Amino acid sequence: MQVPPALPPASRPPRRHRRWIAWLSFGTLAVASCVGIRYMTGPAAAGAAAPAGARAAPGRRTGSGSPGAQGRAADARPDIVAVVNGEPIDRKSLGRLCLTRFGEDVLESLINRKLIERACLHRNLVVSAEDVQAEIERMAHRFHLRPEQWIKMLETERGITPKQYARDIVWPSLALQRLAASRLTVEPEELRQAYENQYGPAVKARLIAVSDPNKARRLHAQLQADPDAFARLAREQSEDVGSASIGGLVPPIRRHTGYEEIEQVVFRMNQGDVSPIVRVGEQYAIFKCEGHVPQRNVPFQQVKSALAETIRDRKLRESADDVFRDLQSKTVVRNVYNHADLRKQMPGVAATVDREPITLDALADACIARHGQKVLAKEIDKRLLAQELRKRNLRITQRDLDAEVAHAAEWAGVLDERGKPDVRRWLKMATEEQGLAREAYYADAVWPSAALKKLSSGKLDVSEEELQKGFEANYGPRVRCRAIVMSNLRRAQEVWAKARENPTPEHFGQLARQHSTDLASRENRGEIPPIRKNSGRPALEQEAFALSPSQPLSGVVQVGERYVILFFGGRTEPIEVTLAEVRDLLYRDIHEKKLRLVMADTFDAIEQRATIDNYLAGTSQSPARAADAPRRAAESGSPPRAALQPKAPTRPAVR
Repeated sequence: MQVPPALPPASRPPRRHRRWIAWLSFGTLAVASCVGIRYMTGPAAAGAAAPAGARAAPGRRTGSGSPGAQGRAADARPDIVAVVNGEPIDRKSLGRLCLTRFGEDVLESLINRKLIERACLHRNLVVSAEDVQAEIERMAHRFHLRPEQWIKMLETERGITPKQYARDIVWPSLALQRLAASRLTVEPEELRQAYENQYGPAVKARLIAVSDPNKARRLHAQLQADPDAFARLAREQSEDVGSASIGGLVPPIRRHTGYEEIEQVVFRMNQGDVSPIVRVGEQYAIFKCEGHVPQRNVPFQQVKSALAETIRDRKLRESADDVFRDLQSKTVVRNVYNHADLRKQMPGVAATVDREPITLDALADACIARHGQKVLAKEIDKRLLAQELRKRNLRITQRDLDAEVAHAAEWAGVLDERGKPDVRRWLKMATEEQGLAREAYYADAVWPSAALKKLSSGKLDVSEEELQKGFEANYGPRVRCRAIVMSNLRRAQEVWAKARENPTPEHFGQLARQHSTDLASRENRGEIPPIRKNSGRPALEQEAFALSPSQPLSGVVQVGERYVILFFGGRTEPIEVTLAEVRDLLYRDIHEKKLRLVMADTFDAIEQRATIDNYLAGTSQSPARAADAPRRAAESGSPPRAALQPKAPTRPAVR
């Protein structure tokens, strides 16, 4: 469902600053809630030494003689960043690739950082290393982690190194807080509203959202006559896909969320009431009250400091743009990188901030520091594919690339009025949504996919059994269920015993609200999308399709590393269509999925035969090492493990 912006259009920050501010807020917000991420990188060096046991990097500078010369040599970065089957990739080439893809965004962040540094210097504000460390410890404590655990999580889940986190996120965040200190005061009324939002009463509701006001009026008339039809009509008619699949259920609606028109309506409703039509942005919403959630018994003083911290974080994000406007109004910034004439006049310069230059070399280093490992991994993958094509005397033509783009458009459903792939519209969508230039899209996505298809050529059959399974999955009946998802088997068994004592939907919903570790099912009292056959979760499917009104409670089902308990809620009717009518569509879909698997296996085989030294990531692999792994493991008495730890390159994207 589309909702109006939190700020009036006239007061919303410019798009570029909003994206950067969203990234910067990462330093003061939970990782899971940060969206619109944009890194802010500085010109610090990002070279990495070769891993232990790897051969020396060709072209690596060495030093001798004076201690000063040796110190400089130790800090020097390798000219060669990777070697793929004896073919080197140099740092200068990697810098060009990173600049092409990320230069504009990273330059913006360098300019922004320079503005902050200059403002701090002018106002005699200092953010010390001790301040940064204290902030890291505060953030870790906020999420009940030790600092080393917090840093490790960032590195593992977000690819952010400790140095990047301290330099590019925490330091600018603290500096901005001090520059905007006068704007971060928390008023008592703001604390009251935040407390009501988090701990006050809420309304459990279902939603139907449509963009046509006439359709909304027709649906409203039907619901006034038959409120019990709300869940069915939500599944059939609502344009809010996320809630439609579970009968219109949405997370409980709370006060002070920014949508006063919704709150005024739903908080006046009683259980079973259907609301009038509420216009929200460009859509028309109808709500049904499913009940009220009472206020939580949490003392205000107990959470006051945490609420104040959250409000200050929000104000920091909101005031950051004002700070930048003020800084920019006092500073002359010239973006040379994006101006062809200026590039000719000022070679080697990316931008100037009050005549102080940011060089292209510094910009390239910053791009490598932030994006180098990701770009290098893709380049290694492409080198492997190019080498394999040469080995097999194959080449990728423009015709192959055009066919691949047309295929992508067709599978995305981007067709013209004749039902043919609309390549022009697809290219516009694919590049704008990812913020890519067309050349980068062809290089990073189209060419690797076309190459893998050519290397994976061969006849792929689709059996009758596969067609039948596909038909059942897409058009057959499904089981409506509630679910409780848990990560601990013993705890799941305890909750299952409670559900067995009172096997009713209401009691099961309460248990889901209390115990499910899955956010969506917990907020919706266990409601999940209907379970279909042949979805790739055979144990869960078997348990779901064995349920019935007389046997509504499942056992504890293990799905991966989690444990699921289901409660029967009925079955959907199969779609009235025959296999013959959809045979061609199913065949194409199954064939495409099988081709993707073959392509993935093809790349795995190419990669396993390769010798790759990635000096930027600090990884190395070779077929000899892989073949020798079992013998070395046996001699050491350790269990066998993969020859490459960690794996250097990543698989190219296969649609």
